[in-house]
Amino acid sequence: MTEGNFVDYVKVFLASGKGGKGSVHLHREKFITKGGPDGGDGGRGGHIILRGNQNLWTLVSFKFKKHFKAGHGEHGSKSRSTGADGEDIYLDVPLGTVVKDPETGEVLYEITEHGEEKIILEGGMGGRGNWHFRTATNQTPRYAQPGVEGKEAHFLFELKLLADVGLVGFPNAGKSTLLSVITSAKPKIADYEFTTLKPNLGIVEYRDFKSFVIADIPGIIEGAAEGKGLGHYFLRHIERNATLLFLIPADSKDISKEYEILLDELRRYNPELLDKERLVAISKSDMLDDELIGEMRKELDKDLHGVSYMFISSVAQMGITELKDRLWAMLNA
Repeated sequence: MTEGNFVDYVKVFLASGKGGKGSVHLHREKFITKGGPDGGDGGRGGHIILRGNQNLWTLVSFKFKKHFKAGHGEHGSKSRSTGADGEDIYLDVPLGTVVKDPETGEVLYEITEHGEEKIILEGGMGGRGNWHFRTATNQTPRYAQPGVEGKEAHFLFELKLLADVGLVGFPNAGKSTLLSVITSAKPKIADYEFTTLKPNLGIVEYRDFKSFVIADIPGIIEGAAEGKGLGHYFLRHIERNATLLFLIPADSKDISKEYEILLDELRRYNPELLDKERLVAISKSDMLDDELIGEMRKELDKDLHGVSYMFISSVAQMGITELKDRLWAMLNA
């Protein structure tokens, strides 16, 4: 999937269908000149229905078509015949899609399971035919109900990735390189900050045909929780990850401080994120010798307060197998 096709935020306009009119009709047939009322009901208007689809990973289907209108119900007819219901519109969305009110930001619906359906806008009810309004004193009513108007509104669709592992780190920490090594994903890689501007998903193939999904969250910067950079657009994807993998380069000026800054951004965005399992991976460790790694371990044991860490190198394939083993164990603990 190209970066341009990853769409995780879109505003759409939806309109449900209007109900059909009830029929005003009096029964007529040979030898019966003054039959009673037999006008049928109008059909209901079409619904707008959201449906979860596990085969979708992005909201790209809404990139160019953002207006959807359901069909109107047909009018009732004679012989108490009910009009056909308007055509429902089904909108297939990836799992993890959140529907919000664009004015208030209120979360209205969430889709998390394959095949799950939510009616966002109900179609208008069909009007009742004159057959319903007959009485002892008014045996031939010549009126019926009109159909109820449909509803229309704007909605925000946001995608929160449903990945097992979220890859967290500052720009240029080597996240995209790691993703390209342990999965079949082909993210954009270059030696400058903010190479990745959209989340990338990759499937890690593990032993015995097992697998798990890892998401490369674009580089977080200090102040992201307040919306600096593209803060909230990046951070919301971490909310649904089971495990967080913090990636910090070995040539960082202060690994522990960098980890604390990342942790603080998550804390300020959503304190519940700190309840997730965490693992720190020191990337680009092929530039370190054994003596330097030993010294760094002493510092990290003291500064990371018991959080697990390991040294890896995506380019040199150092510690990659062990990293997969550790992540798999954390996901299945």
